[in-house]
Amino acid sequence: MNTTEHVTNKGQGTTRIPNKLIDEKSPYLLQHAYNPVKWYPWGTEAFELAQRENKPIFLSIGYSTCHWCHVMAHESFEDEEIARLLNENFVSIKVDKEERPDIDTVYMTICQVTTGSGGWPLTILMSPDKKPFYAATYIPKEPQYGMIGLGDLLNQVRLQWEKDPGDMMRTGNQLADIMKREFETSTGSADVTKDLINLAVTQFNQSFDHDYGGFGNEPKFPSPHNLMFLLRHAKLENDEKSLFMVENTLKHMFRGGIYDHIGYGFSRYSTDAKWLVPHFEKMLYDNALLALTYTEAYQHTREKLYFVITEQILEYIRREMTDAEGGFYSAQDADSEGEEGKYYTFTTDEITTLLGHRDGPFFCEYFDITKEGNFEAGSIPNLIKNKEFNTDNERIVRLCSTLYDYRRDRHKLHTDDKILTSWNALMITAYATAGKVFRTTEYIDIAKHAMDFINFRLMNEEGRLFVRYRDGDAAFDGTLDDYSFYCMACLSLYEATFEVDYLKRAASTAYRMIQLFWDNKYGGFFLNAHDSEQLLYRPKEVYDGAIPSGNSVAGYVLQRLANITANPDFMEFANKQLRFLAGQVKEYPAGHSFSLIAFMQALYPTKEIVCVASRNASSRANDRSAYDLENHEELSDYLSQQFEPNTVVLLKTDQNMDLLAGIADFTQDYRTINDKTTYYICENHHCYAPTNELNCYK
Repeated sequence: MNTTEHVTNKGQGTTRIPNKLIDEKSPYLLQHAYNPVKWYPWGTEAFELAQRENKPIFLSIGYSTCHWCHVMAHESFEDEEIARLLNENFVSIKVDKEERPDIDTVYMTICQVTTGSGGWPLTILMSPDKKPFYAATYIPKEPQYGMIGLGDLLNQVRLQWEKDPGDMMRTGNQLADIMKREFETSTGSADVTKDLINLAVTQFNQSFDHDYGGFGNEPKFPSPHNLMFLLRHAKLENDEKSLFMVENTLKHMFRGGIYDHIGYGFSRYSTDAKWLVPHFEKMLYDNALLALTYTEAYQHTREKLYFVITEQILEYIRREMTDAEGGFYSAQDADSEGEEGKYYTFTTDEITTLLGHRDGPFFCEYFDITKEGNFEAGSIPNLIKNKEFNTDNERIVRLCSTLYDYRRDRHKLHTDDKILTSWNALMITAYATAGKVFRTTEYIDIAKHAMDFINFRLMNEEGRLFVRYRDGDAAFDGTLDDYSFYCMACLSLYEATFEVDYLKRAASTAYRMIQLFWDNKYGGFFLNAHDSEQLLYRPKEVYDGAIPSGNSVAGYVLQRLANITANPDFMEFANKQLRFLAGQVKEYPAGHSFSLIAFMQALYPTKEIVCVASRNASSRANDRSAYDLENHEELSDYLSQQFEPNTVVLLKTDQNMDLLAGIADFTQDYRTINDKTTYYICENHHCYAPTNELNCYK
């Protein structure tokens, strides 16, 4: 669109000239393209303007499905007076945190250090050389509840900048120096011991909610990686308490309103202890990690409920969050028609009118939809009071389908349709694992299709990854999360298909990750590559927040590659990375659960299985490099039924033997015996005699 064209933006009710964001691809930036604020995207033009006009920078960071980002936009960024203050006295920059996680991490950390908290929208005031002197999150337009109003803040900063800009710049310089010193030179590697595992389990026990599951007080986040860690502890230590924490949490989350019982999938977090009232936005990463967790819980317990929930999550992703080319969208909004949660709530009259006087009251009683309601003007469907719910209830399934169609027509829900490499990799891992465990070819095909999308749309010819793709455009240098999560996805697809190309991609990308992000001086991986845009400092993230950190996943990937390939390079860097992680997590290991999962691969006994297919079995693969697991029921059944997180499997066939030897050279000496498919099994650092029976050493 021509940026000088006058357009009427009906959502704001005024005629506007679009600002510099109009040419961006981010849905979040485009939401602000018609603000009266003269927004700039992060880039040279904005910073050169600030230098030339000697103006401070107003930096606002958020994402398109963020409720409080919407609130601040409507209150302030659509307001003519606030826009005048910003346009006359500041250079205003908008950043989508999901497109630029490096920028977000740098300034969010500064906000957390200086204020003790963080969140979005993130508001930063800084000098033209990008050094911040003020940090906050949401700021109301007018003063309220002890919070300064944005108009007052902007006027104060304007006056102080006119009087003595040097004072603010000195503050920015001091803060930048502290952050660079603190976060680029973090050291302190330590031994990887079970003491870290045991301390984390104790910490989880202390914060566990025995009534409703989850950890700590409200708001309660799913944090699936915590449950994945505890599930492994339950398996490896035969610990019933850990398993109880996992199952109690998984069941209560499903019964609450945080789960969408009509259209499936989980919202981001619950505002209460019972998981009843969520913050309604749905994130791809939450649903990927939860699908993975429910799959593993089913594999370990064979509890049918977990199987059903996983199927429903993956169905939601397939029908609402999947692009025609195979990639997965990022998120769905909490708000519809300007109200949070309106899309997801119902009244009893509405249900009865739609379903009739026989089915309507039955449905309302089943899902606790009452005249009083449980959220603002309606009710959130939930099963908290329904002790007799049945996921096989055909009547409920039929009525939910009717309500689902009605809901989609009733209100429109914004979907952030940009495709992020790291989050897509998590969902690929979920689909691949579910396909392997449930023996569902469709899930594996979806995972492969999404991986093809990344390889074709989000990777260049040199194997460098980009952060996001949207509307034909791939952009921004990939971060550590993109590379480490991609490696994990490749390993998951290899385990589901035994197509050696996935193992090869995992290995080559891991080497590239080391080359681009490894800190040769202090150890660990930086978030941004050495040759990408350099910010105030190069952050290293270790703490596992809403998703596992890139460093913890890198540790997991390197250790798993070491176990699979016996490659000394991977063994060396896995050891270095795990020692680095141990040094960072020792104060509060429960906040680093995915690092603990990586530690478990080194601390607990491992099992390595190499299956050498007989010539007859190999020929049935029709000369493909992939080995069709349907032609080997014994191996398929074993991988499906056994939850063995420390087991790795390689498959050697006549078709893939040369390629496999290039990745795991020890396999070249492995042969069949008795002209039958042969298993080479090693466990806890010793090997058994080759056998034609997979289960003979159980």
